[in-house]
Amino acid sequence: MREKIIDKAAELFLTLGFKSVTMDDIAREMGISKKTIYVHFANKTKLVEAVTFNLFETICDGIDDICEASNNPIEELYDVKMFVMRNLKNERSSPQFQLKKYYPQLYDVLKVRQFGKMHDSVKESLQKGVDTELFRSNINVDFISRMYFNGMSGIKDHAIFPREIFSMDYLVESYLEYHLRAIVTDKGFKILNKFITSNQS
Repeated sequence: MREKIIDKAAELFLTLGFKSVTMDDIAREMGISKKTIYVHFANKTKLVEAVTFNLFETICDGIDDICEASNNPIEELYDVKMFVMRNLKNERSSPQFQLKKYYPQLYDVLKVRQFGKMHDSVKESLQKGVDTELFRSNINVDFISRMYFNGMSGIKDHAIFPREIFSMDYLVESYLEYHLRAIVTDKGFKILNKFITSNQS
């Protein structure tokens, strides 16, 4: 039952937002009593925490699978982007923004975990790109990995990138291209150009 509650709550939170979904809403959607939810979760904050870290683990596992199966680090980044967007329902309800606003302590813990995961994963991917001559040999993989994380976090800031002007899909797509153009070799650009062309068509 605990897993079912987490799955249903995740679906509602990602679609409607953390703030607007109540324990009553979740109970009603599942056809159970609110008391049943409280058997597993002491309060809404505990449920939000369980949903957040469950989703984080799911995304981490998916990213690991993509990295293992990918043909090259450029394709890998695009596949990871598609996977994350799909799992976060294109961030229609801006879950990270809502988490930061309504559950700041949870957000801080998540950001540390996200950085740890992303930093290691991107560093490995960058090194693979250097080794296969798709990325320039003189890049500092540690620095670029940190910049990539910072940029990906930055485009989610509504004050700088209002959703009325920029869709999340556009922001991620544009940032990926911006990031890759800065580090690819001529050989890498030929592969990148295929993705740019296919996304524009």
